[in-house]
Amino acid sequence: MRTWAPQGQTPLLRVPLTHDHLSAISAITRDGALFLHLQVQAYDAQGVVAFLQTLLDHVEGHLTVIWDGAPIHRSRVIKAFLSAGAATRLHLERLPGYAPDLNPDEGIWNYLKRVELANVCCRDLAELTLQVRQAEQRLRNQPDIIRACSQQCGYLV
Repeated sequence: MRTWAPQGQTPLLRVPLTHDHLSAISAITRDGALFLHLQVQAYDAQGVVAFLQTLLDHVEGHLTVIWDGAPIHRSRVIKAFLSAGAATRLHLERLPGYAPDLNPDEGIWNYLKRVELANVCCRDLAELTLQVRQAEQRLRNQPDIIRACSQQCGYLV
């Protein structure tokens, strides 16, 4: 087993047990841009639509979003959003069942967790949010890493 404690010292973390959580949704572009939204409640279809609208507002031209087959991604709210005009610029492409190796965003989260947020232990949700935002900023300054996540999945950049 691997820990981040000094050798020979068993790490002990004393934290209050809470049900707080931080939900995240993210997207990357071919040119190495990163879009990330955080919220304390779980994402519902309206939250996903808001994120897709943000992408449409900030990225020019036609967008192809490659995502998994989660039920929230197939909801009536998403279909209504596409029918209301978003489909003119937005194409949603579903990955095959359980295919994290084809999802570049998995590489982003792996990098954030294992590199940027490695050994981070937060006292509360506010501190976690701050740490994730700071990690996001550091990653945004490294577009080569973001593009590499797409290349690793076999997508051309």
